Amino acid sequence: MPHKHNAARRHHIGKMKFKVTNWGEYEAGLRRRGSMTLWITPEALSGWAAPRRKTRGGQPRYSDLAIETTLMLGMVFGLRLRQSEGLLSSVLDMMGLDLPAPDHTTLSRRARTWKPSARSNDRQHVVDGPIHVLVDSTGLKVYGAGQWLEEKQKHGAKSRRGWRKLHLAVDADSGEIIAHSLTDQETGDASQLEPLLDQIDDEINQFTADGAYDGYPTYDAVLRHTAGARVVIPPRSNAVERPNTASCQRGDHISSMQIDGRLKWQATTGYGKRALVETAMGRYKGVIGPRLRARSFLAQQTEAAIGVTVLNRMLACGRPKSVRCEASAGATK
Repeated sequence: MPHKHNAARRHHIGKMKFKVTNWGEYEAGLRRRGSMTLWITPEALSGWAAPRRKTRGGQPRYSDLAIETTLMLGMVFGLRLRQSEGLLSSVLDMMGLDLPAPDHTTLSRRARTWKPSARSNDRQHVVDGPIHVLVDSTGLKVYGAGQWLEEKQKHGAKSRRGWRKLHLAVDADSGEIIAHSLTDQETGDASQLEPLLDQIDDEINQFTADGAYDGYPTYDAVLRHTAGARVVIPPRSNAVERPNTASCQRGDHISSMQIDGRLKWQATTGYGKRALVETAMGRYKGVIGPRLRARSFLAQQTEAAIGVTVLNRMLACGRPKSVRCEASAGATK
């Protein structure tokens, strides 16, 4: 009963309070995120120029590493392609390096064929065992007419552009984004589960997602990746148990929710940790932005991939460690 006249009859739950235990370390990490200290390793210097191709056609001038570096600097500081070119040129001049900066035309063209380097796929945190994977998706706006213009049909204009859907898989312990994919707005969440799991090399201890992923195909896909993994997905309200199935976890969730209720099921299974993937999506929109700047779909996929890499490296600078205060352990009635 969300209406204000029913507020007196609602069950009020006290807001939980948390305390950051590593505030000094976390504060220093926040300052490092804005640091302008840049360095280029000898490996990057030697790999700045693209290797010569042996087939017919023009020779590429810049390697994928040079393109990735320029796009990443522009994304961190919220710059367009021309400004990204100018920023990198000035940085290379101040460092006394005789290296050319990719021009904006090259950046726009190469963004459609960019492939991530080996280092961009490295995990920022060391994993010493099975991980808890959280999966969800969010929408990102694309360049074009706004929703207001499309809905109001102002001057007969209608935008043919919609929005993209960013699918994320997050490590619950470290908060790091370990898998991602960018699709159009019509793609279902469950259809991207296999591509996300293919990007995860670690064993999965628990897989948690919302009701959009409910279904036996999801359980089968997770168990094919890691036999014995625990899958926590809330079943639909009208879901019924299916007898004689290899995956009985969904049936256990259905019976447990019918007996104990949804709230107790969430507390028992640890479903509340799914909020961490929503935090990661909010961090992406807050730091990188809620809108994709690239116009072509391939370039938008590159933009999302570099944005995920930027977030993971920022997270490696420092992450708060919070504990729940004892005073807020109980709910108020």
